Amino acid sequence: MVVFRTNDGPVRGRGVADDVVAVLGIPYAAPPFGAARFREPLPVEPWTEVRDCTRFGPVAPQSAELPGAPSWSPGDEDVLTLNVWAPAGATSLPVLVWIHGGAYTFGSSAQPDFDGTALARDGGLIVVTINYRVGFEGFGHVPADGDGTLHPDNRGLLDQVAALRWVRENIGAFGGDPENVTAAGQSAGATSVAALMVMDRARGLFRRAIAHSAVGPCWSAGLAREITARVAAAAGVPATAAALAATPPETLVAASDTVADDYRRDPASGHLHYDPVLYAPVADGDILPADPLAAVTAGAGREVDLLVCHTTQEYWLMDAVGSSAKITTWDGLKRFAADFGLPDDLPDRYRALLPDDAPVLDVYLSVFGDLLFAEYSSRLGEAHARAGGRAFMSRFDRRSPGTEEGVRAWHCADVPLAFGNHGLAPVEFLLGGPPSPADDHLSRRMLAAWAEFASTGDPGWQSLDSSGSGPARIWAPDDGEARTPLPDTRPLWGDFEYRPLEP
Repeated sequence: MVVFRTNDGPVRGRGVADDVVAVLGIPYAAPPFGAARFREPLPVEPWTEVRDCTRFGPVAPQSAELPGAPSWSPGDEDVLTLNVWAPAGATSLPVLVWIHGGAYTFGSSAQPDFDGTALARDGGLIVVTINYRVGFEGFGHVPADGDGTLHPDNRGLLDQVAALRWVRENIGAFGGDPENVTAAGQSAGATSVAALMVMDRARGLFRRAIAHSAVGPCWSAGLAREITARVAAAAGVPATAAALAATPPETLVAASDTVADDYRRDPASGHLHYDPVLYAPVADGDILPADPLAAVTAGAGREVDLLVCHTTQEYWLMDAVGSSAKITTWDGLKRFAADFGLPDDLPDRYRALLPDDAPVLDVYLSVFGDLLFAEYSSRLGEAHARAGGRAFMSRFDRRSPGTEEGVRAWHCADVPLAFGNHGLAPVEFLLGGPPSPADDHLSRRMLAAWAEFASTGDPGWQSLDSSGSGPARIWAPDDGEARTPLPDTRPLWGDFEYRPLEP
């Protein structure tokens, strides 16, 4: 057992492997319930006795139960905690702070693929992973109180800011350098990182950013209000601050699930029918001034070095797990395009690039994956470079050659490899089984790139130039197998403009 002294009190961790110490479940803010519910995170109450931090803290309110991770139980309130992995005897090491994904609705820092042992041991980093409020607790719109008290929409982002402040003030006690912090995340976590880049409240708290599969765009204030009205109705309460604050978190979780299912069952419900994610950062003009892509395009966050990655077949995962609508007819695909305001001819142009026997479902998954992840992520890196920032691009293309039923280079498959956790049983589904020696080599290369970027700002390949052009590192197993190149769909997006989603 090893004791570290934080500004709030001493904490005790445990050795995990190869001279790495893990300190788990450290509170960085007070429990966000009672009078603190729907408010900005508040300082934690200090302690004097050594606090046992050898287990992960509770996850935020949610209904998901993820393999290998704890589930939420009503009554779990100390949900704003973080975890630190540090090499024994560390001194002034670079710090990587990981923000988990999960559609802003589920997930936690305790997922097995986010274990920081390998990154700390082999990458020479201090690794921090955080919990933050998700779902309605973190991103639901709450109207002002009768006395004018405001409840910020982006509470989950404010939790992340509070965690980064904790890192700045405390990471030196664990051997980390508070002046060399990288904020990293995937999916909702990646867009959170992009949002933090452009938020005044996060300025100066990190110098580099890693965004894998950033998803966009964010929500408009109008859409956030509509979602709250539907969730309140499903919960059987008025959509007022007092009524929502008096409603138990588990009731709002269940109501959110009901509303999502209603969208899923109703083909006429617009863009939320296809994959009903109810919560996202809100472009409120205050905490988050604009959608991150728009803000980066205007030059916000240009002082932060940015490493972007996306997978080449993002949306096939959502189809495999059944979270998205199956669009199998051409009329359905055309309606999908109209619901998202896409160019009328975009499905036809995708169809022309795919094999003649490709089903409509494949066209839909290709378009949807590019819309939400690949195109948005690519533009984020390019816009950052054009605005004067340093940006590096990469794409993850680990897929089985020659078979349509083979392993896809889909959403989330890149993360366990970059963390060095690709051999864990809970992530075998993402990789299609146990890893091969080629996967081991791929993981070492990806982990080293993250570590080098976090340490020096250079992942090992050329950055984009001032026009946003430049090479993208392709992550694929070096196993000698020939892989059929996927079609280049970037030119098809032309002048399509991302805007915050409206009701």
